[in-house]
Amino acid sequence: METAAAARVPSDLLAKAVVFRAARSYILVVVPSDDQVDLERIQALVEKPVQLATEEELTGLFPDCEPGAVPPIGVAYELRTLVDQRLLGRHEVYFESGDHEHLIKISGDQFAMLMDGTEQVDLGRTI
Repeated sequence: METAAAARVPSDLLAKAVVFRAARSYILVVVPSDDQVDLERIQALVEKPVQLATEEELTGLFPDCEPGAVPPIGVAYELRTLVDQRLLGRHEVYFESGDHEHLIKISGDQFAMLMDGTEQVDLGRTI
């Protein structure tokens, strides 16, 4: 949400990517930046225990990105991706470009195309 405030972007239009470890694999979860991801809900969706990936794991998964600046495009990193359906109905979406200085702004239709092949789920609002 700090990114949204600094960029003067509505927080519900900024896609936030959160990475979880599930056994020996990773899952990228994409939600509006004003949401907190419900760990139990994610576990129910993937049907196995999950925990947040560590900074070290993120560095290995996203070697071309600054720490903590994970883009929501899991397909590019061969990660299973769950995207909250609410982001798919927006007229435009913003997301981090892999650094903490630049946001990418695309139309909702373009974002939906980027999310093609992801699992589109109802994560609900958690705050």
